[in-house]
Amino acid sequence: MPYSLVSAATLGFDLVRLPAGQAVAGVLLTGLGSDAVALSGLATMNPSRGLALEERGVLAVRGRRARELAASVPHMRSAAAADDRAAVLVSQLEQGTIGDAPTLERLLRDDVLGPEHAAAGELSDDERDEAVAVLADAAVGYWAAGVLPPLVRRELTGPYDRAVERALVAVPEVGGDLGPAAAALAGLLDAIRGLDETGRAAWRAAVDEGRAEHRPWATAMHEASWAAHVSGRTRSLAAAQLHAVQAFLDGGFDLHDGAAGVWNAVAGCVQGLAMGDLLDEGAQAVLQAPLRRVSAA
Repeated sequence: MPYSLVSAATLGFDLVRLPAGQAVAGVLLTGLGSDAVALSGLATMNPSRGLALEERGVLAVRGRRARELAASVPHMRSAAAADDRAAVLVSQLEQGTIGDAPTLERLLRDDVLGPEHAAAGELSDDERDEAVAVLADAAVGYWAAGVLPPLVRRELTGPYDRAVERALVAVPEVGGDLGPAAAALAGLLDAIRGLDETGRAAWRAAVDEGRAEHRPWATAMHEASWAAHVSGRTRSLAAAQLHAVQAFLDGGFDLHDGAAGVWNAVAGCVQGLAMGDLLDEGAQAVLQAPLRRVSAA
């Protein structure tokens, strides 16, 4: 399944279950939020800059090989090959990803830094390509951190990491770019980030309590995504979901929580808050139900 900014909550479902998913979210947020100066700074970190053609070719080959290794991240298609059906279901939800490294890279190149990224359009083609390559390598390197040899992973992520260390770029903080509900979103994400075990237990209980209701969560999520698309707020909603990935993991939730429904609950609350001004009461009620249960606990 290809990723898109419209379906950032689905991407988040994968990121909260990957060893370095939080770092992937940071790379994507950096791409979304960088201005032309920051992108130019990223371009200076591109390891191929100033190299001879033959040396560039060596780097390209190493990059292709790293991406071949990244393909070994467990995917739901590969998980289905197991014999034990119950084990397959557990594996699919806890380990198998919905997308893969190539779909992640396409998302970064075509959506995050595509035609709608005004700042990227201010750079020359060569400089833009250099900056995009640094971010794409970092995204793939962190995505596949669980399967790549450490040296290969560092080769992919190193240029981006050095750009962050030198303050050439920064992962954006939760801010006003999240739309009309930015303040409410910041409050929700701060609360999730600061959860203790009691707070995490309340979210798990809220998810369990809602399982029997069979409410149309997916339909409500789709309505919110469509509202973001027609209102021109897709990038803002995607940023909110990526910030939610980071808050979810900072708040101490783990891979099992991500697979067992807690991520979907958090993502729904974020989706509902972010697009609340454009959703009807029914969709809002569905998306905000877990938060109401947590608040009442």
